[in-house]
Amino acid sequence: QVIKCKAAVLWEANKPFSIEEVEVAPPKEHEVRIKIVATGICRSDDHVITGALVVPFPVILGHEAAGVVESVGQGVTSVKPGDKVIPLFIPQCGECKSCLNTKSNLCSKTDLGNRAGLMPDGTTRFTCKGKAIHHFLGTSTFTEYTVVHESAVAKIDSDAPLEKVCLIGCGFSTGYGAALQTAKVEPGSTCAVFGLGGVGLSVVIGCKVAGASRIIAVDINSDKFAKAKELGATDCINPKDFSKPIHEVLMEMTGGSVDYSFEVIGRTDTMTAALACCHYNYGVSVIVGVPPAAEKITFDPMLLFTGRSWKGSVFGGWKSKDAVPKLVADYMKKKFVLDPLITHTLPWTKINEGFDLLRTGK
Repeated sequence: QVIKCKAAVLWEANKPFSIEEVEVAPPKEHEVRIKIVATGICRSDDHVITGALVVPFPVILGHEAAGVVESVGQGVTSVKPGDKVIPLFIPQCGECKSCLNTKSNLCSKTDLGNRAGLMPDGTTRFTCKGKAIHHFLGTSTFTEYTVVHESAVAKIDSDAPLEKVCLIGCGFSTGYGAALQTAKVEPGSTCAVFGLGGVGLSVVIGCKVAGASRIIAVDINSDKFAKAKELGATDCINPKDFSKPIHEVLMEMTGGSVDYSFEVIGRTDTMTAALACCHYNYGVSVIVGVPPAAEKITFDPMLLFTGRSWKGSVFGGWKSKDAVPKLVADYMKKKFVLDPLITHTLPWTKINEGFDLLRTGK
């Protein structure tokens, strides 16, 4: 059966979301239809609105969510109606080179690279006012019901609070994994985290869990420092308080350099600053923030020649289908907290207000 429900449709860039009635087609073979219970707002969604991330319009955005399986298509074996699940914007097909390699997690079936905005069969499951509406990153969670491919959904603990664990669908896992999986932060090390949004704070949590002895949080919004300290930051600095470049400030603070640095904003100038502040020979710098479209980085190659490592991290390096249920289990065992990452809870018809809160750093 086609389901008629409400969704937040983005008809074009730089316009607010429009709450519309949409038709959601039933799941085809190896597809799953999910009733979305809770969804988070992520800066990557905002990048689409501003044009920094280019996708086809009209589109239903959203990629950080949790819900309950409503129905499944033919051949689906990993989930059944009634299961609590998290949609995965990085799928895990289990067959491509990335999925078969233990060192990688970026499944070739992801829509991150080609951004076609369609299901794997090249069609969409959303219609509004007679028009086809595009999917976003294979998830599209700003809707009461969505359809995802079976490779892009993970079954989770039936007792998990969906309004909390939805963050494991993107923001938390991305930051936490950047520290634990991508950088492999070691006990006693010194870390610098640029950007203290939800993902940056999750990097702080990851560095603390990994046993870092010093975690320096960097943001131009000092209002974010109290929460960063609550979650494990040992020092907080605002680049606006200094006349010299921030990487020089960090090098002075640490007697030469940090061991690990993380750029969790998506700005090219902070990416090079993060690289420059880590140790010239064994330092590791990780790009976690989505880089802006059409921007290039210019930097002194000597920064890398001496031995530094510069890495990128998508979804924290986790293999999604394998890792998400385990991360939810770890949350249930209180290995980490999620509550401090949730600043506001709104009815989803107030989605435009939610984005305003994101843009003002609240």
